[in-house]
Order: sequence, then C-alpha cells, then structure tokens
Amino acid sequence: MPGLKDHVERFLAELKQENVSAHTLRAYAADLRQFIDYLSPPGAEPPPVEKLDTLVLREWLGDLYRRRLAAVSMRRKIAALRSLFRFLVAHGVVETNVARLLRTPRAPKTLPRVPTAEQTNSLIDQVAAGRLERPFPARDLAIFELLYGCGLRISELVAVNLADLDLAERWLLVRGKGKKERQVPFGAKASAAIEGCIAARQAPPRETALFLNHRGGRLTDRGARGIVKLYATALAGDASIHPHSFRHAFATHLLSDGADLRAIQELLGHARLSTTQKYTQVSLTELMKVYDKAHPKA
Repeated sequence: MPGLKDHVERFLAELKQENVSAHTLRAYAADLRQFIDYLSPPGAEPPPVEKLDTLVLREWLGDLYRRRLAAVSMRRKIAALRSLFRFLVAHGVVETNVARLLRTPRAPKTLPRVPTAEQTNSLIDQVAAGRLERPFPARDLAIFELLYGCGLRISELVAVNLADLDLAERWLLVRGKGKKERQVPFGAKASAAIEGCIAARQAPPRETALFLNHRGGRLTDRGARGIVKLYATALAGDASIHPHSFRHAFATHLLSDGADLRAIQELLGHARLSTTQKYTQVSLTELMKVYDKAHPKA
C-alpha cells in the first residue's frame, strides 16, 4: 500500500503535469517533505495518510508557531498541505480534506516596494546601452522590456513561445495561473527588443521558446531571475530588485498616469479586483510622501 511519501510524489508529479510554476513546485516539495520529516519517528516511516486527522495537523501547526516561522511561510505550508489533501480526496485515498480545518495565520499587510518610473527606465536604458558585457545582450534587453512593458510574471515570461507573438499588431498571448490565457499589448521599444532577440536567437529546429539559455533550450525562471539580479546589482546597485518588481512598477505607473483599475486587472491577469487594488495603496503612499515633502502645512 502506498505510504505518505508515495502520495506526495504522485501529487508533485501531477502539479508538474499541470504546468504549475517551477517556483511553486519547489516550495511545495520542500514544505511537504518537511511535513513528512516532522511526522517520521527516528528510523521509521510516517503514519499512513488515513491516520492523519485534525489533531495531528494542529500539532504540526503548533510546531511551526514554536519555531516562530513568519506568517507568510506558514500560510504557504498550510496551502501546500490543503492542496495535497484535495488531491488525496479527488483520488479516493481519504474521504475529507482535514487540512481545511486548520486556521490560517493572518499575514501582515505589506505594500510592495516599487521602483519609480525614472529608476526603472534608467536601468532598462543602461541594459539597452550594453553597459555590461554579456553573451546574449539582445535576449537580456527583451526580458526587461517585456517584464516592464507587459507586467508579466516570471513564469509567464519564460513560457512565451514565438507563436504567441503578433509583431504586426503588437499583441502577446500570455499563459497565466491556472492555465488562463490573456492578450497583452506591448509598445514600440518592446517590439524592437523582441525583434532583436529573435534575430540573434540560435536554437535547435524544434525549439519554440522565445527566450533561450546558453545551451539553446528554454530559459528557466531561475535563469531569468539570475539575469535580472545581475543587471540590477551591477547597474543600479540594488540587489533587492527582482522580476516581480517590474510587474509592480508596471501596475503602479499605469495607475499613477490615470489608467483604469479594471483595465490594469485585465492586463495583470488578476482573478479578483481586490488583488489589483493594493496598487492604489502604493500610489496613495507615494502621494502622501509628496504632500508631506512639499506642502507648507504638512
């Protein structure tokens, strides 16, 4: 009879088939293997999944609290466990998702750190000017232009295929979370960067990816993150800038210049408007900074 480890491996394999982002897959794998380790006595196997009840899960959750894990990390671990039990219920291994009864700790509300339009454009302009000697400068520039020009998630960026691009009309087909697709426009600078990337692209005959690694295969999200961090550190002196910084900048700068919130929601591929509304708080925060600095009565 399959044990907990076997079920976790089957669950992770199914997630991979569903094209879940590599980042999420790595996080869930680590969280669930830590869960198995917690349940495993020294030199023994963990209990069968049928024996895992709410009491066991609450003891595990209590251990997370004792270790003083951040609320965000605890929320992710609980989400991984709930997803695992949904999988087990769907496959008839257990009858109920006991992980649903776990109380999720409330995460502190933090606003994303957003580079200004000047900082963002300065960095991209330096990438375009070839300030760093890199083996694939055209590819690197296209990465930055699409991250900022389209507000893509890193998983969406590396998933772009040549067939997804409409260079004549400047539209990009984006595959987002949950296999949802959306159309996103891009501007003249992004278009020029994409054309430069395609012209310099050297790939095997059947490779469909726009962005390639040094071996001619599809660039991974980890590889793209490394590229962004390298340029941000070397050119902007800021290692905290990451691919999602450009997604935040895309939304915040559009909102600051008068774009409709629902239009931004569509461009970002957010399922709920409430997710997009956090950018209004960022804009209000920046507005208050300007007020406090400039108004004589502030």
